[in-house]
Amino acid sequence: MTKLAMMVALTVTLSLMFIIPIPATKGFVTLCEVGIYASALFFGPTGGLLVGAMSGGLIDLISGYPEWAIFSIVIHGFQGFLLGYLYNKFPNKKGLLLGFTLASLFMIIGYALATALLFGWPAGIASLPSNAVQNIFGIAVTVPLYQALQKVLRHPQYK
Repeated sequence: MTKLAMMVALTVTLSLMFIIPIPATKGFVTLCEVGIYASALFFGPTGGLLVGAMSGGLIDLISGYPEWAIFSIVIHGFQGFLLGYLYNKFPNKKGLLLGFTLASLFMIIGYALATALLFGWPAGIASLPSNAVQNIFGIAVTVPLYQALQKVLRHPQYK
């Protein structure tokens, strides 16, 4: 649990350091996918779920977007669970690709629906590109980070 708590703290901190506001959707883009995806890969579906839900909700509450918190808890929680579950079930490149794809699609579609519910369909549709970019960037950072940390953690010093 301590490792997951540290991942939540790290994810929230990094996300709050780099917030890009999206006026059209009254939302923002962050680095939270990196923490969620890394947690899902290292700690499985439970780790992905807990880090996704807690960091997603905390980021919204701390950054002044409380209306998004419940959506973020559900969307980011399931996003992390989905990647962790699929990568545990299929621990290879295809499983990783499937997990990233479905987790990203869930997040993108989930936020489009949440945005549409809060602000109407034009805003929901407008949220699609920024959420796609957030996921692509998150994957692009997570994959090499995961590979590098895997090498470090295999070192005899960490066994």
